[in-house]
Amino acid sequence: MIDTVTIAAVQMEPILMQNKNNLYNIISKIITASEEGAQLIVFPECALSGYLFTSLDEALPYMENVPGPFTNELNKYAKKLNVYIIAGLLEKEGDKHFNTAVLIGPDGLIGKYRKIHLPFLGIDRFIDKGDREFKVYNTPIGNIGIHICYDCNFPECARVMSLMGADILALPTNWPQGRQRIPEHIVLCRAYENKVNFVAANRTGIERNVKFIGLSRILDTSGEIIAGASDDSEQIVYGSISLSAARQKQVVFKEREFEINFFKDRRPEFYGEITDERK
Repeated sequence: MIDTVTIAAVQMEPILMQNKNNLYNIISKIITASEEGAQLIVFPECALSGYLFTSLDEALPYMENVPGPFTNELNKYAKKLNVYIIAGLLEKEGDKHFNTAVLIGPDGLIGKYRKIHLPFLGIDRFIDKGDREFKVYNTPIGNIGIHICYDCNFPECARVMSLMGADILALPTNWPQGRQRIPEHIVLCRAYENKVNFVAANRTGIERNVKFIGLSRILDTSGEIIAGASDDSEQIVYGSISLSAARQKQVVFKEREFEINFFKDRRPEFYGEITDERK
């Protein structure tokens, strides 16, 4: 069984309402990342369509079913290059519409995640909240959990997937100007407090006068940034992570003669305030 996995966080600039051109850009970067040895390639939120739509009607022509044309194209390259891909798109299903990220592997569509927490921003103002529970996908390159952008502000998301056995948490995101504290602090904390590997792939560029900040990150289980974007340009960030490190939750400080375990030492009987839906 493998232990070390090479991850690529693709920091790209999706062009609003240009699905075809964005798809070409995505495919090009999949090929580049695979040539550099990446086994898991993570793209930003809404990488296929862009994000700052002004209405549901404006966005509808750029939404797809899952599975659909976009996932079919990703399937081809995942199989050909023997890689795993996570990418964001706008999904339609009947009369419902979601901000979705898909996980594709060499054998096809593995799963999808629909964004649960929706901020009052961009397309998220007009679509439906995710309607599925978190899931961790067991793959040959590790157990992978997915959430999207604003979700990382809710620590329960990362904790639930970590309790489910995630080795890697992926966060496709669209962080705009003014949200630097998230890549600088929040994602580091999520990796550290759950002792899990973490990859955040942010977009870049300017869309409808909103600037996006880049700052894509790959973090190890101690919350250390092992790879990060050098600036806010289009680029691919590479980092190698350890699966066994995520599975060993016990941390022993021999020189200080004490140890900690963020999972074993939990006291969920005192956490009722979090789960009480009446609150």
